[in-house]
Amino acid sequence: MIWLLVLVAIAAVAILPIYQEARRSPVTESERATAPGECVTLTQGQTYIRWHGPVRGPVIVAIHGLTTPSAVFDDLAGFLGKLGYRVLTYDLYGRGLSDRVPGPQNAAFFLRQLDDLLADQGLREDVILMGYSMGGAIATAFAAAQPHRVERVILLAPAGLALNETQFWQFARRTPVLGDWLAHSFGASHLAAEVAIGQPMEKVQRQELTRRGYLSAVLSSRRHFLSASQEPAHRFLGKENVPVAAIWGGQDSVIPLRALGDLAQWNRNAVHEVVADADHSLPWRNAAAVTEFLRSRP
Repeated sequence: MIWLLVLVAIAAVAILPIYQEARRSPVTESERATAPGECVTLTQGQTYIRWHGPVRGPVIVAIHGLTTPSAVFDDLAGFLGKLGYRVLTYDLYGRGLSDRVPGPQNAAFFLRQLDDLLADQGLREDVILMGYSMGGAIATAFAAAQPHRVERVILLAPAGLALNETQFWQFARRTPVLGDWLAHSFGASHLAAEVAIGQPMEKVQRQELTRRGYLSAVLSSRRHFLSASQEPAHRFLGKENVPVAAIWGGQDSVIPLRALGDLAQWNRNAVHEVVADADHSLPWRNAAAVTEFLRSRP
């Protein structure tokens, strides 16, 4: 009888993440149909995109971070549109309204999606890449791989440098099997604790936690991409004189300000701005300050 109870307990523990994932909702076609953007078919799957701003003007392609979808740029895109920029935002696979695509989310994975997107939208050269957090690492890697297509790079609290990672996510990232179980069983609660209550992005962030495939994408990105340094790419951009502007939050607990020093060492041509009272929420809490910096450095 005792052994039976033990086996039942083990089985219950083992299926916990499966049960929780089954309770989450897949992205539906009705959600996509009522969204302000559209989905385009790329080589890996459906990608949700949205154009902001005027019909004509210099193009900024904005790449969001690890846990927040492209809506993170809505306010900032509005400000940039008033400056005459056309802003293209898109959801990385596994986030927002884009497909949940299998495979390790490494540099090749993200660069393929971005390359596919640029081709689909007819953007062949003179593109401005703006990356926030993990999106900053993606923008950096892409610009280093194809510098001839990139006019400049704008980095908002970019990853790929110094990163503060909680013990929970560090263990989950480093530990096969058990780490997967922990991330899929308790990852949502850990991420929910980081949501800024009462802020504009709260609803969007909480909705992500209810979507099927989201936690797998977050864990895969941590394991296969965020753990890698972008030092070689930054040094290359400096040698190739690709313009790089980086904006940092003075109170950022995710990307510490010492990352600025690393980037300044790797690429002495990069220009920097620190928003003293900003945390890691630069695109939506400090959209006006980011825009003012970009206005002063056209």
